[in-house]
Amino acid sequence: MILVPDTSVVIDGRVTALIEKGEYRDATIIIPEAVFAELEAQANQGREIGFSGLAELQRLCVLAKQGRITLQYVGERPRLEQVKLAAGGEIDAMIRAVAIEHGATFLTSDYVQAEVARAKGLDVVYLKSETIDNFAPLQIDEFFDENTFAVYLKERVAPCARKGTIKESRLVQIREAPATEYELRAIAQECLERAKRHPDGFVEVEMPGVTVSQIGSMRITTTRPPFSDGIEVTVVRPTREVSFESYNFAAALKDRLKEGSGGMLIVGTPGSGKSTLEQNIAIYLGGQNFIVKTIESPRDLMVPDSITQYTALDGSIAATGEVLTLLRPDYVIFDEMRRSEELSVFADLRLSGIKVIGGLHAKSALDAMIRLASLVDLNLIPQIVATMVFVKTGDISEIYNVSTGFGVPKALEQIGDPQIRPIVRLTNIITQETAAEAFRYEGEVMVTPAAGLPKVSPVVVPKTIPAPVPAPSPAPKAQAPVVPEPPTVQEERSAPPVHSMPTYEVTDDNPAWIVLEKEIQNEIRRFTEGDIVVRMITDTKAAVYIEDADVPAAIGKAGKNIAAVVSKVGVGIDVRPLSDLPGREVLFNDVPAPITGYAGFKIKSEKKQLSIICPDYAGKIVDLFSGKEYLFTATVDDYGEIHLARNSSIAMEMIRRYGAEEELKIRPVD
Repeated sequence: MILVPDTSVVIDGRVTALIEKGEYRDATIIIPEAVFAELEAQANQGREIGFSGLAELQRLCVLAKQGRITLQYVGERPRLEQVKLAAGGEIDAMIRAVAIEHGATFLTSDYVQAEVARAKGLDVVYLKSETIDNFAPLQIDEFFDENTFAVYLKERVAPCARKGTIKESRLVQIREAPATEYELRAIAQECLERAKRHPDGFVEVEMPGVTVSQIGSMRITTTRPPFSDGIEVTVVRPTREVSFESYNFAAALKDRLKEGSGGMLIVGTPGSGKSTLEQNIAIYLGGQNFIVKTIESPRDLMVPDSITQYTALDGSIAATGEVLTLLRPDYVIFDEMRRSEELSVFADLRLSGIKVIGGLHAKSALDAMIRLASLVDLNLIPQIVATMVFVKTGDISEIYNVSTGFGVPKALEQIGDPQIRPIVRLTNIITQETAAEAFRYEGEVMVTPAAGLPKVSPVVVPKTIPAPVPAPSPAPKAQAPVVPEPPTVQEERSAPPVHSMPTYEVTDDNPAWIVLEKEIQNEIRRFTEGDIVVRMITDTKAAVYIEDADVPAAIGKAGKNIAAVVSKVGVGIDVRPLSDLPGREVLFNDVPAPITGYAGFKIKSEKKQLSIICPDYAGKIVDLFSGKEYLFTATVDDYGEIHLARNSSIAMEMIRRYGAEEELKIRPVD
């Protein structure tokens, strides 16, 4: 009998298993070079299926040496263009061609391959998944007992296991002899082959250096170099079933589910029991005659067959979400949302009207709120998440209601800000206490705990910041901020020069912010000699206003300069043009220049331009001097004004000399 196996049946180890059972004794096994080349390529990429297939070929060589079969390698290795077309079936076609050429029986566990081979007229043996009763125990089973829910194996390290329950567990060494590379390769290969053959098994993730497979309730994660520094096999399985009724606040959670008012987030740290709770919720909702679907990667929730489990469609969770909107389920259980893309899919499903329950890694409900606030608009959060459940050590710790309202956030009450604004509140449904508040403050979304806030000082930002004058004294806590009157001409003349002024910010009595502002100012001054205004927005972010022309130099090529400053001071920096400083009246406002022996004029500085007002010379060409030093020549318009760009070198020189109290003169050109 002549047999030609394809790649799928070699990988899952079925050929040697059948020979050892005596079904194909003395058969001639022909391995196409295309099979060997495909397995070699997968092994070179670090994929576990490649190593598993090569190990199967090695076992066939051993059987051939024992005289139990005849083994041959025939055919041609695929060319580069054929490898590129492998996804379209080019390699499979080469394997079928070998079977046709030798009149062999074709072995495959790939349904599509079997159907194509039959269409080609081949004698096909399609190896379906075996029944559970036909499987022998796995090598990994010897490391488990009734109290073990996780096993950790790594080469050159003694095997360890985590025993007990999620609430009370301990890590123990289960043998003294360290695991060897050969042993772990055998375990990984066996688990992979079983996942491909088991009716409840599948390979969830197959990437270079990482394989994640599922066999029933057992999840096996295998890593190998270069991704890890050695072969490692981690196996996790549930140790016991947990009834929904045994959870804390189970009745309150059921009431929230019955209301069906929006989405639900189940929050907790890895291993805290989120997936087990999601599994119980899915079973409960399925029993209440709801259509329930799940999104999982990997698919490890143990739910009834009536609940369909989906994974990433063509590698995209977003594509899975689009399909689910067409299926119209009552509930979607979204397990293990790890990336922003998955949170976006959660939000899209909720806003489309589907009830979604999602699991999110976070150490507290406050952290989960921060992640949501960074992803979606603040006003949409209550529409996306109506309930937040915090899970700790396998049980429900708190249940929160997410709602929106208007008021003064508690964090702003402490700094004397009475402004009423929209607030998203996180309220414990058991104690009715507000745990956290999210609101907008100075354009930023802030999420703060509602109790136990540290005492902080207000940041007084006057609407109008005058020309360089000493900063006003801090206003009393109980009073509104005092905005000083604009200075007189004499006060402006007595003020220090513009280029020596530190900043225009007014920081009340927050020493940490004052120190940071000064440090940021000193660092930015390495790139500019003009005005620098530093304003701390939060403890981790500052706005820096500099002269418009200096912005490119401060940022640097590809952001190199500003990145160096951020790295040094440890605060995020937003560089903005000085002309964008809110409420800033630049330096001079209709301030008369001294009248010399020629004529007088006025200087008016606005946001974008500097105007020299000299109506006696309307329509004429004039020269401007500082003392006896010539500055520039300009044409006065019909309205008696000369306009200069505010950030031009000429305008900046005029401002500098005016601030230095130099004698500025103007005279017509003859």
